[in-house]
Amino acid sequence: MLSTRAATLSSRVAATRKAVVVAGQRQAAISAVRRRDNISVRSIQSVAQTDRDTITRLLYSLGSKREVERHLRIFSSSSHPSQPAKFAVIKIGGAVFDDLDELALSLSFLYRVGLYPVVLHGAGPQMNDILESEGVKPEYEDGIRVTDAKTLQIARRVFLEQNLKLVGALEKLGTRARPITSGVFTATPLDPQKYGLVGKITRVDKRPLEASIRAGALPILTSLAESPEGQILNVNADVAAGELAKELEPLKIVFLNDKGGMYHGVTGEKLDVINLDEEYDHLMAQPWVKYGTKLKLREFKELLDVLPRSSSVAVISASNLQRELFTDSGAGTLIRRGWKMMRFGGFVGDAAAPGSGRQLIPKDRLRAILAARDPAIRAGHASLTALLAALDDAPRGSWTIYADEPLDALAVVSHPPGEVAVVQGLYASRAGVLNGVLDNVWGAVKQDHKRLFWTAGTAGSVAPSPSVPGQGPGDDEPIDRSWHFDRAEGSFTRAGKSLFWYGVPEIGELEREVRMLEISGRVERGWLPLAGRKSRDGLLGAASGAGGANAAPSVRSPGMGAPRSFSTLARVPGSTRGYATTCTDRKRVALIGARGFTGQALTSLLDAHPYLDLTHVSSRALEGWPLEGYEKSQITHTNLSPADVERMESQGEVDAWVMALPNGVCKPFVDAVERGSAERGKDGSVVVDLSADYRFEEGWTYGLPELYGRPAIRASKRISNPGCYATSSQLLIAPLLPYLSPPRWPTVFGVSGYSGAGTITQEGGEKGKGERPLTIPKVTPESLAGGVRPYSLTDHIHEREAGWHLSRLVSPSADGNGNGTTGGQGVQVAFVPTVGPFFSGIISTLSFPLSTALPASSIASLYASFYKASPLVRVQKGVPALADVQGHHGWVVGGVQVHSSGERVVVVGGLDNLLKGAATQCLQNLNLALGYDEYAGIPLETEVD
Repeated sequence: MLSTRAATLSSRVAATRKAVVVAGQRQAAISAVRRRDNISVRSIQSVAQTDRDTITRLLYSLGSKREVERHLRIFSSSSHPSQPAKFAVIKIGGAVFDDLDELALSLSFLYRVGLYPVVLHGAGPQMNDILESEGVKPEYEDGIRVTDAKTLQIARRVFLEQNLKLVGALEKLGTRARPITSGVFTATPLDPQKYGLVGKITRVDKRPLEASIRAGALPILTSLAESPEGQILNVNADVAAGELAKELEPLKIVFLNDKGGMYHGVTGEKLDVINLDEEYDHLMAQPWVKYGTKLKLREFKELLDVLPRSSSVAVISASNLQRELFTDSGAGTLIRRGWKMMRFGGFVGDAAAPGSGRQLIPKDRLRAILAARDPAIRAGHASLTALLAALDDAPRGSWTIYADEPLDALAVVSHPPGEVAVVQGLYASRAGVLNGVLDNVWGAVKQDHKRLFWTAGTAGSVAPSPSVPGQGPGDDEPIDRSWHFDRAEGSFTRAGKSLFWYGVPEIGELEREVRMLEISGRVERGWLPLAGRKSRDGLLGAASGAGGANAAPSVRSPGMGAPRSFSTLARVPGSTRGYATTCTDRKRVALIGARGFTGQALTSLLDAHPYLDLTHVSSRALEGWPLEGYEKSQITHTNLSPADVERMESQGEVDAWVMALPNGVCKPFVDAVERGSAERGKDGSVVVDLSADYRFEEGWTYGLPELYGRPAIRASKRISNPGCYATSSQLLIAPLLPYLSPPRWPTVFGVSGYSGAGTITQEGGEKGKGERPLTIPKVTPESLAGGVRPYSLTDHIHEREAGWHLSRLVSPSADGNGNGTTGGQGVQVAFVPTVGPFFSGIISTLSFPLSTALPASSIASLYASFYKASPLVRVQKGVPALADVQGHHGWVVGGVQVHSSGERVVVVGGLDNLLKGAATQCLQNLNLALGYDEYAGIPLETEVD
């Protein structure tokens, strides 16, 4: 029942504030352009967009584009001109008025995308303040405010004031709003002797609300009612919202409060989702469910019992309203009626069914659902008759259909005795998607099957299989491809189609299972052989399965991101709402050393990350200045000391530290993290160090995933980020190590942009004017006079770094000092760095002596095979140029040429020193160590041919 998400949700919503204000002022263009020197980091320009288009795009920062558009489409289609108030009823608690600006922005956001909720508010805290100031003690009976004439007089005044405040705040943002303080609720006195002037609503007139919406204005209501005789009566705002919802039958009934949800009375954890049909009796029997909690649950059940099952209640804070409405994972507490999960093992009328204990599904009902929802059947590409015949012909007990009672979502799972289970069909209606029923079904599947395979095409739907043709989601609600990746522990992609699995961690076992599935025809042939190398611990160390036609398997943390599953009483890994805990929790990152170019690049990446939030940035030079280039929230630079870091770590304020400091400066801060972790008594935060301080340190993991495996990084709390030159050098040399010819060693000549030389601080404007300090490069293009400047001609730190770690690939027992390698020598690399008159990018030229003569084509194929599991590596025919690497997040290799003697090969590689050479690689390591997909927040499309 409890969500285990520890990180604060919805920091992205704060990033929309400026956009809403701009839209409210009817400005025609929105431009968010951030440039670092001559490199554009991100540019979003909208010159002729409507407000709706602009705000819709900003919604994409909350969830996937398809996810947001699906919810927008469903909400938009819920209302009709004849019944325009069926989107949502939003009840605002009086305490929410303490942050009126946040409230107004959240409501204005909905208005900007064309959604018109009916808004009703209370004013309890404000009334209590006035009553107490006038010497009147508030009285309550059974949780209901006793209202005498004086109290009612104050209530009318306070309600009107708060109503006009909210209307004024909305109008200030350009959002039309209409105050409606009477004429909607008709009531009779509830019990005059006991409660005084408190009413029981007997009628709701929705005409003023619908007139307001048709006029293009949000209706803003108070919870005051009138008797048939004209007497004003006070009504509890929650009760009024419920009666309003019964009349309007909206998709969503939202209760905004200052707590952001409902909480467990013992553990204090947020209740993430409640399915009343299954859990109500159990909850009401709990000793901690009492007073206000019990009253609210009872009211919610009475309300939802009379509303369509497509309606649900959400208890949420104003700042998280968009996340609750437009993402599957939500942010507050979701209350819905729900359905009990069904497991069908046969058809009604099946002669083998009596006494079997199986639930039976009417074949005609299944036929109608598949005909309506399966796009392949609707398009004539698959046969409905063949699908049903395949189920009929299969041995009894070899398949199960998982579904909710009304079949809003269902999964067809094949599980012959002694064989691994395969999902052969996923189908969901619009209501099934909106209310998370698809995830309920998935949770039930995971509960029964500890190992599972399934396939999906590029559109995300389950791909047709030979045994049961024509699967896929329906009712024009396609399943986002990311849905599959989020629920898989591994994947393998060929020709735009992916094979997903969970519960099979070993590469050998995986190959055996896939081979058996292909032989039996339960999945189509063509997946074997599985590419990728076996790491030392036996787990796959390959990259994302979305990498291309010949991509290798991808292993990821289990259960990342399945939202809102079926039962909050059961626990199955893989869901943020209900069945399980997952790793789509938002996590907090602190950046120490934010002033430099690398810090700026990492800031931009974190700004687009779906789960990581930058919460602290430290820079001595920029202390007190706002952070630029980060739009999720407003952050001010601080100057954190080791003592500050120790305190923050001991109190668990962040989940990961990134040290972007010069060499030799990091240790006091790392020591502070260690002390804070010890004081905390729990697993400490992750530390990623971008300097060279810990690249040779025992107990630290060297974070170059493409070469040294991902499992070690996933299990590590201390990660040293490789150097930029060292990254390119190692990626160049590693595939050729089997052809190493000691004592002849490889040589790398590297040319880097001047950003790699670091930065210095310059006072902004005239000294003493208090202008923001500027970050400028140590080496300027002017100082290079258009030429290049070799430096550190021997013993560069990256030379030692590359040789030290490459020695591990020659022999896992090597320690970097030459022990354990062939001939007792470790790999030695000769390296000469040079700085050029361009901002960023590294071009590295490798000269490698070969022990065996090889043609250039074989060496090119060697690189392609070695890195085909790595989406951030691109192998090309020509020599990489600056344009191939600047602003790109990966590494490119090409230009292979073999000397006429056949004994030496020259290969060229390149990367952006600020991205794959620093910030992007740091984000890969953060993602792995924190349990996310390795490439979360990293654009891949520009890196793959």
